Amino acid sequence: MRKRRAERRHLSPDPKFNDILVSRFINSIMLDGKKTTARRILYGAIDEIERRTGQPGYEVFRKALFNAQPIIEVRARRVGGATYQVPMEVRPERRTALSVRWLLNAARARGDKSMMRRLASELIAAANNEGGAVKKKDDVHRMAESNKAFAHFKW
Repeated sequence: MRKRRAERRHLSPDPKFNDILVSRFINSIMLDGKKTTARRILYGAIDEIERRTGQPGYEVFRKALFNAQPIIEVRARRVGGATYQVPMEVRPERRTALSVRWLLNAARARGDKSMMRRLASELIAAANNEGGAVKKKDDVHRMAESNKAFAHFKW
């Protein structure tokens, strides 16, 4: 590393729920700088969740994000000319970033009509420990479990 480390940008919380996590999720949904559209998609999805499940949409959103967070993942380590997949614990910031990314990718891959409905469906599924994002988390955990013989290469 030659230059100094980039400092973290601090997000302002979103206006409706006053939560930085929601703001980060909105920024991840956003394409081409259209933040208002991204907000409309997320808030609409939360309203749709409330309509479908009868539970507070914000709570389902938080639970879905928590259920999609990986605890352990594999990282490539070069040791003596060979590359090993070494299981390592995931930092809290990376956990949320991965869960947001996986939820959005799984929602975009769904077949519903609008992104709002797709996102609502994926969030409901993830809150129930189902869906594409939770499957991705389970795959990552399974990979780490199968490579735990190389855990001693972690440093």
